[in-house]
Amino acid sequence: MIYLDNAATSFPKPGRVYSEVLRCMQEYCGNPGRGSHAMALAAAEQIYSCREELAAFLGLSAPERILFTLNTTHALNFAIKGLLKDGDHVLISELEHNAVRRPLHRMMAEKSVTVDVFPVLGLTCEQIIAGIAERFKPATKVVICTHASNVCSAVLPIASIGSLCHEKGIFFIVDGAQSAGVYPIHMKKMHMDALAIPAHKSLYGVQGCGVLALGERISLDPLLEGGSGVDSLSTEMPADPPERFEAGTLPTPAIVGLLEGVRSLRNGMMEQIAARERSLFLAARERLSSLGMQIYAPEYEGAVLLFNAPNVLSTELGRYLSSCGICVRSGLHCAPMAHRALGTPEGGAVRISFGRYNTLADIDALWRVLKNM
Repeated sequence: MIYLDNAATSFPKPGRVYSEVLRCMQEYCGNPGRGSHAMALAAAEQIYSCREELAAFLGLSAPERILFTLNTTHALNFAIKGLLKDGDHVLISELEHNAVRRPLHRMMAEKSVTVDVFPVLGLTCEQIIAGIAERFKPATKVVICTHASNVCSAVLPIASIGSLCHEKGIFFIVDGAQSAGVYPIHMKKMHMDALAIPAHKSLYGVQGCGVLALGERISLDPLLEGGSGVDSLSTEMPADPPERFEAGTLPTPAIVGLLEGVRSLRNGMMEQIAARERSLFLAARERLSSLGMQIYAPEYEGAVLLFNAPNVLSTELGRYLSSCGICVRSGLHCAPMAHRALGTPEGGAVRISFGRYNTLADIDALWRVLKNM
């Protein structure tokens, strides 16, 4: 099997991730914050270690502002629904995932929230910033955008967007689903107020865990209520993070997997992986172009390449590649706005996405299968 679907979830994981998840399940998987016995205390200690590791990794000074969620979508819902009120205005990019688009659609109906879209593709950093600035309104409360697209390798100028928002007193929420573990992130320097990331993609953890990291100036209403392990007499959620936002039992095995995944990216590994992914993109672009494949946004070079074969539906091509032992993803990738901006057909396109364990041999195998199709 050749796995080229890392933008959906990375595979395989580093050995240390598998080992620690298994050790957790076998040795210390008590319920954190719900007991004074050794297993519960060990689980709680590991969870706090993960908060500390992530805070340092993301340029956040307060580990307690690392909140654990189910996934990136869950984290974005926390941020969006916990911040926006009736009459607020929101700006989003043309590349947004349904994790942003759908919560806002509902809030447009329920809370009279208004939304405008700013362009990104084919524009310079200065043009993107100008496009955002000209769409600001008196009611603009937040800019929400992806750091890196999940359908092509476009990367937004997050630091510049954050600086503009900070200057204007507007909140800035970032979807880091495709960037965390690939590109350096420093929330304070980039003026991010909230960052949503997954464990299971380029941080090389396992599914079932996400993170919402909160900057110092943002305050949210909790999305969920329930047991937090503290202040049980109160009918209200605790006043302070993280307990204010973490109702119910946390996914300890997934969190310790995330901890080991982040630790595996130390000592320049993240930069090495990013360079490898770009080199694989360049090889894939050259080989697919030689076969007459249509490549979308080929000028953006990174971990994701989107293409179609002439006169073949993307879903049919995806099934064919699967039958040949090559894992890709076809369709609209939960991002119809991005596909519209890229000009793909109604049925979308085929996405290949690279990870730390892919090699040039994988790209050559893909090329041979497509050549003989």
